[in-house]
Amino acid sequence: MRMLVVEDEAEVVKFLKAGFEAEGFSVDSVGNGSQGSFMARTNPYDIIILDNLLPGKQGLQICREIRAGGKTMPVIVLSGVAETSTKVSLLNMGADDYVTKPYSFGELLSRVRAVLRRPPRFAGQVLCLADLVFNTEIREATRDGLALDLCAKELGLLEYLMRHVGQVLSHADILEHVWDMHGDPFSNTVETHVFRLRKKLEVGGKSRLIHTVPGRGYKMA
Repeated sequence: MRMLVVEDEAEVVKFLKAGFEAEGFSVDSVGNGSQGSFMARTNPYDIIILDNLLPGKQGLQICREIRAGGKTMPVIVLSGVAETSTKVSLLNMGADDYVTKPYSFGELLSRVRAVLRRPPRFAGQVLCLADLVFNTEIREATRDGLALDLCAKELGLLEYLMRHVGQVLSHADILEHVWDMHGDPFSNTVETHVFRLRKKLEVGGKSRLIHTVPGRGYKMA
């Protein structure tokens, strides 16, 4: 098993490396959040141990970037903060477990083994395209880290489009999957909602992600 430890305290890194290597793990370590995020997104790690407070980038942003990059390996966050709101934010952003300091190596090892026994993460929980991230579990969409104010139908439309990135979806396809059986196939409701969603996604001059394919429908790319 290959592990990445993102921790800026040298003594803690030494302690964790010795312990996990004795348990048969191959351990890489880095002390900067920006570098840790890059390594997590570009290497095939089996699990990541992530300190919450780091120079460069903090745990919440790193979790977001890991999941936005399509990586599904377990992430365990270490933190001296025991506040429920902090835990909830990190778990919602993709962390698999949260261990409050101080902790024993035995406790952390048991948490690592527990998350590694879990079934693989459902890949569709977090949908990503460029800087657009949609967490389908908590029904929250962000662009470049900023929350988007979307109504329920706009969220449904966005999810359907993001689950079919690169595919051309017709008016009928969208109406059938986003609206109920009472949707009027002759109305312009699809076009209206696509127009409104585009405006919200492109606020501040952001690049276009929903494209019109003349005579065929819409494509997200």
